[in-house]
Amino acid sequence: MGLSTSLFLRQTQSLVMTPQLMQSIQLLQMTHFELNQFIAQEVEKNPLLEIASEDAENGAETGFESGGIFAEPELGSEGAGAPDESEWYEGGSSATAEQLGEGLDTGFENVFPDDGPERRADAPELLSQWKSMPGGDSGEDYDLDDFVAGQVTLRDHLNQQIPFLLGSMTDRLVAQHLVDHLDEAGYLQGDVQEIAARLGKRAEDVEAILHRLQTLEPPGVFARSLSECLSIQLRQKDRLDPAMDALVKHLDLLAKRDFVSLRKICGVDDEDLLDMLAEIRGLNPKPGAGFESAVSETISPDIVVRPAPDGSWLVELNPDTLPRVLVNQAYFQSVSKNCPKNGEDHNFLSECLQNANWLTRSLDQRAKTIMKVAAEIVRQQDAFLLRGVDHLRPLNLKTVAEAIKMHESTVSRVTSNKYMLTPRGLFELKYFFTVSIGSAEEGGDSHSAEAVRHRIRQMIAQETPDAVLSDDDIVISLKRGGVELARRTVAKYREAMNIPSSVQRRREKRALAKVAAF
Repeated sequence: MGLSTSLFLRQTQSLVMTPQLMQSIQLLQMTHFELNQFIAQEVEKNPLLEIASEDAENGAETGFESGGIFAEPELGSEGAGAPDESEWYEGGSSATAEQLGEGLDTGFENVFPDDGPERRADAPELLSQWKSMPGGDSGEDYDLDDFVAGQVTLRDHLNQQIPFLLGSMTDRLVAQHLVDHLDEAGYLQGDVQEIAARLGKRAEDVEAILHRLQTLEPPGVFARSLSECLSIQLRQKDRLDPAMDALVKHLDLLAKRDFVSLRKICGVDDEDLLDMLAEIRGLNPKPGAGFESAVSETISPDIVVRPAPDGSWLVELNPDTLPRVLVNQAYFQSVSKNCPKNGEDHNFLSECLQNANWLTRSLDQRAKTIMKVAAEIVRQQDAFLLRGVDHLRPLNLKTVAEAIKMHESTVSRVTSNKYMLTPRGLFELKYFFTVSIGSAEEGGDSHSAEAVRHRIRQMIAQETPDAVLSDDDIVISLKRGGVELARRTVAKYREAMNIPSSVQRRREKRALAKVAAF
């Protein structure tokens, strides 16, 4: 067969991930903070994009520029409401501030009769300091943050104590290096041998300085483990006897609630062991946590759900989390007139306009998609909003995707890191998607895994020291309530909720009962 060339016309369809499409997909799974960062970067690159200012919008609504409610009246004008100058002071516009003060009886001597001119002259520096402060005499607004005392950190607190503890400058430098190796909880992160080699000192000398630093406040600081932290605090309280030292060295048995082994190791009876456990509970396992300066961030809900007057639910997007991005069409028109067509500048502006329009449409589509998914979740979980977690229905991504006619991957991206504020509290959208558990009754409704976990947690919280429920007992109790669940599944749920076994719970509850009795 001979080789030959030929021309064919073929038509195919394929999904191409364009940069704009990838951007729209990424916008769906972005959090509010990430979205604001992305928009700020786009505004910096694109001269046609602008972030709408809330002050500007409020100003346009209230009419600041057109002389609205905050417009000052013209003094001396004729008409109703115009004040008469003679009613306020004599002398008209030539009157000085002192004359106004005398007329209104607001002199300094009238307010503070004991503080005359001679008393005010005693502290001229105070007057100069006040005038030099923001808003003192210049009439400018001052920031209240300028008067707030700074928060003392753990490093600052320790550096204030080190000069009183160590007299040698070399020892202070070593101590300062050890302070730099502390974590937020006050524990020393680093090996003494390596620190000594890095500083050119003997390990024994660094260890001696470390032992002296362990006497500083707060008690337990500079410890290298939890056991050493508790030992330092007990030593400062003069309570580190041999029995307590043995207890601190076997914290793993204490975590397992193995009180029988602890009694044998410590050589004490039940009453002494309970007293020792009470002292351990009174210690601070993280001595540096009180100086933590990290600011907790508040979660802003993306969707707000509240009851409607007709008994339904109102689902709204939180306006505080919606980005306000505008495309400056007027700027594009004015600049493009001066640019030659098909030039580099004109092509740049056209590309910026296309990207800006695409971004605004993507943000609008993102808001509509979030609204669709949230509305369907509220419709599916109406019983949860009315009666609580016991009535949470099993739900998966496929059910919501089929209801709103979208793909499961789109629903998964929308529900990632998005929060809904409901009358029941603030929940992540992923919270409403739970596994379905079959009913013990034939033809009965299935149950949500989260609702079943809530039942297990309630049953364990209500048990008494003499009637601790085993996993088999929980299975039987759930079956009576119409939930068919295997024993290994109950154990898996219990371990996921950090609930110990029935043997450990029985030991702990009996120990707590004895402590309460004493």
